[in-house]
Amino acid sequence: MAQDDRSTATRVIVAVFDGLRPDLVTPELTPNILRLAARGTWFRRARSVFPSVTRVATSAIATGAPPGVHGIVGNAFYLADAIPERIFDTSDIGMLRRAEAHHGGRLIAVDTFGDVLARAGKRLAVVHTGSAGSAHFINPRARANGHWTFTMLGTEATQTPEAVEDAIAKLGPLPERQLPRLDELAYGGRLMVEHVLPVLKPDVALIWFNEPDTTFHYRGLGSPEAKAGLQQADRAFGAILDWVEAQPDGERIAVIAASDHGQISTGSVEPLFDAARRAGFDLSNAKAVDGAAFLATGGISGEIRLRGDDRSQLERIAAWLMEQPTVGHVFSRGSGEEGDIAGTLSLDLMGAGHAGRQPDLMFILKSSLEADQYGLPGLGAMTPGDVPLGGGMHGGVNPHELNTVLIVGTGTGEVGSVSQEPAGIIDIGPTVLGLTGLAKAPSMVGRDLSRPAREEARIRRVSTGRGAFSQQVEFAEQDGRRFILGGH
Repeated sequence: MAQDDRSTATRVIVAVFDGLRPDLVTPELTPNILRLAARGTWFRRARSVFPSVTRVATSAIATGAPPGVHGIVGNAFYLADAIPERIFDTSDIGMLRRAEAHHGGRLIAVDTFGDVLARAGKRLAVVHTGSAGSAHFINPRARANGHWTFTMLGTEATQTPEAVEDAIAKLGPLPERQLPRLDELAYGGRLMVEHVLPVLKPDVALIWFNEPDTTFHYRGLGSPEAKAGLQQADRAFGAILDWVEAQPDGERIAVIAASDHGQISTGSVEPLFDAARRAGFDLSNAKAVDGAAFLATGGISGEIRLRGDDRSQLERIAAWLMEQPTVGHVFSRGSGEEGDIAGTLSLDLMGAGHAGRQPDLMFILKSSLEADQYGLPGLGAMTPGDVPLGGGMHGGVNPHELNTVLIVGTGTGEVGSVSQEPAGIIDIGPTVLGLTGLAKAPSMVGRDLSRPAREEARIRRVSTGRGAFSQQVEFAEQDGRRFILGGH
């Protein structure tokens, strides 16, 4: 596949399976993903970004860059200039529109692959079954670009409501919500093969399957319901492959199958913020912003922001975090490997050091490679939320949160292969552009995976600590990219 003389694809199709771990790509659950792998290149070491959450990852796919470049630094974070009275929930379409209006339509200021396609006169069509935020961030200027974005959440959740109207006219009413999201997956797959691909005929078509992520969260990674959701997503993908193979130019249609992040099971719920308040810190993790000195968000990982200029308070809460037995990593601002606060690693090292939006601190609760109740490796802790104990979570740097599915089939008749080269979700956008004959945007960090790497990969381990606290993160570096392999 990685040949400089390979011809441009006539079209590119991208299928994203939200939350899918590579070790769940099996003949039983995903025969059609394996069908693509049999004629494409599977990048087995592919990685997400940190924090490994959906809207951060979606933006990384769109921009070919980590959050330190694209600026969506969490699923929820404090964006004081645009929404000073609340934590910005990036899944909320009302908040998104408010934030976009404040930033003149460039909440993500750097170019996306959709922007590059539009400038070249090419079209991108998106079928999205996930959140309004993820549907937005995959092509945040869809309307201005003259593109088409369908979302399962209806006309109010997209810049192009005509896409939803098109779907309803073709396939009937949007399905009712259920768990697992079986009907939504089937509807999205039908929309691709009955309307998007044969009628709209976009240069690039992307479908985002909301499973297995949703059911992983609420029923567990190995539950029968999660397996059913994954199998249904794979069936919808199989119909897309059938359509491709039936086309006269099928061998020149490139197909990419990917996931945005993995998941691990939760083994404990840790009331970290309650403990911080008992320790004397004026901290709020509420959605509404009050007069608290610290604002926090949680999950497997979270952010802490100081309101005010008393750096001694920041030093004190960072030291306290490093004393907590449930905390595995602490990051602070800084331009080197270590953060400005002793014992921390820098957000910049992790790819999360956005100049205008990075928090003062980020933390990750401890996780391990221990097997969960289904025999799948990866157990972690989380702060209290709506995911039940034992449900799946993500956001940290456990290898099973970071390792993603990434298979690139260029449609040129190649035999399936496995690559151990460093790769990740930041490479998807540049690869899409390369396959359509376009150069990546200057702000894109990722590379076109259909061409060979320029240099050998390097593995680097960075560690630091303070007192009894120690932390380490392992990276793979190549061609100006840095991928987080894992940490402890």
